[in-house]
Amino acid sequence: MFLIGMGILYLAFRGQDLFKIWQEIKTAKLYYVAISSFSAWLAYVLRALRWQMLYRSIHYEVGFSTAYHAVMIGYLANLALPRFGEIVRCSAIHKTTKVPIFASLGTVITERLFDVLVLLLGGLALFIFQYDLVSNFLQNIIYHHIEEKLKQINYRWLLILGSFLISIIGILIYILRRKVGKKFLRIFVSLRQGFGSYSKMKRKRKFLLYTIGIWSLYLLSMYLCFSALAVTKNMPIDAAFTALIFSGFAMAAPVQGGIGVFHWMVGQSLVLYSISFKDGLAYATIIHSSQVLIILVLGSISLFRMIASHKKELGTHH
Repeated sequence: MFLIGMGILYLAFRGQDLFKIWQEIKTAKLYYVAISSFSAWLAYVLRALRWQMLYRSIHYEVGFSTAYHAVMIGYLANLALPRFGEIVRCSAIHKTTKVPIFASLGTVITERLFDVLVLLLGGLALFIFQYDLVSNFLQNIIYHHIEEKLKQINYRWLLILGSFLISIIGILIYILRRKVGKKFLRIFVSLRQGFGSYSKMKRKRKFLLYTIGIWSLYLLSMYLCFSALAVTKNMPIDAAFTALIFSGFAMAAPVQGGIGVFHWMVGQSLVLYSISFKDGLAYATIIHSSQVLIILVLGSISLFRMIASHKKELGTHH
């Protein structure tokens, strides 16, 4: 996955004047990069508060500090392996609070579904209100590229591969149910408990406000970072919204930290607003690097805090 990301990153920067991009990055005003990063960090804080609400609705008391550190550890793990962070943060919660991992996983999937819903609604709004810009991108950049790739696909082999994978999955499920029937049932019950966390929640409006707040802070982070570069400082909030939606779809790609895909998508989104792709890449590199740096630093702190807390807890039991 890392090699795929690096390959996409190479393709994004191929043919560009790397020296000029670096010179552009060096002129960035660190103050705006810092407050942009702070805005993104506040979104992580709201994520922890929102996650807490899901736990409370299924009668598990998880402290804010525990939830926050688990969220940051999850983001850190995602830099190593895509989507692995969701399992890691559930494991972190289990080690500190003994909440069943699959119950946690159910809550994580629930909150992710709300994020996907926001992203899809944002994409729909973008398509409706900025149809000319988006349709041009979809037709000229995405559609023709996909069309060319589809022509190269051997559908017979694709059908054989698909049938093989479905058969393997079916066999594995059958074996699991035979070998670990009761355990499989417990896993299913725990997952269902986590999935039902939102429906059992009493303060659904607050949960939705947290969700809106998270995405508003991401939007603010994008917008504030425009001021870091001379070429983007006068960009409207519309451009930040477009970049946010494009980056959201980019981060859904199975690549560590969205590397490569994020740069290409955000760079292309700014091209729609008459910013050169070179300058768009400079902007994308700054905002992506600053957020990765936050995750590396704060995620590492959270990891060490949780390890120390777990060791202390084990010490008190001996």
